[in-house]
Amino acid sequence: MKKLNGILWGAALIALGVIWVLNSINVININLFFDGWWTLFIIVPCAIGLVTDRDKFGNLAGLCLGIILLLCCRGILKFSYIWKLFIPLIIVLIGIKIIVSNVICRNYSDTVKRIKSENNLNKSGTAVFSGSQLNFTGEKFSYTALAAVFGGVQCDLRNAVIEDDCVIDAKAIFGGIEIYVPKNLNVKVCSSSVFGGASDDTGRKPQENCHTLYVNATAVFGGVEISEGWC
Repeated sequence: MKKLNGILWGAALIALGVIWVLNSINVININLFFDGWWTLFIIVPCAIGLVTDRDKFGNLAGLCLGIILLLCCRGILKFSYIWKLFIPLIIVLIGIKIIVSNVICRNYSDTVKRIKSENNLNKSGTAVFSGSQLNFTGEKFSYTALAAVFGGVQCDLRNAVIEDDCVIDAKAIFGGIEIYVPKNLNVKVCSSSVFGGASDDTGRKPQENCHTLYVNATAVFGGVEISEGWC
């Protein structure tokens, strides 16, 4: 995804440069500084994010806002319509996201409930306007809960003793959670996020005969990131 993101940004910059040059030598006549040109700084990044980012909600909301602002600048809509249209659109998008998340994560939720019922909660990590680090080196791991509110939490499972499928409940509200996992562990993520998201940056395909970590992520203006960490 990072490679695709770079390609799309490169293509956008090349297109801008080519249009600028052709305008300069009078081959074409495209006004780059049309009314509302600045809205492209909202529209283009959000459009690229819809293709490259795992969580689409924030980008879709930003794209809607950018398009509404552009139409207002072009005189097609009145600026008073921003609140009349944007807020209802956000509410609709949140509703759609909740429905889709529940449908997609139904089987996932059943598995998570089973694992929780069969295991006790290991030590948990909470950060409120602060930072917290959890390290399970040499410890048996089955289930933990992480919460970051205007803060950050790091959870290291790379040297944990994992004997079965396991679960992490991760809630990031205006904060961030980083989870480091070993190479011999599959990862499945179910995200319910509003202007935030959860990403599995391990880039690995499911491995046979390996246990699975289920990450139940909720992000509100925050993020949950799963990776193999540093070397």
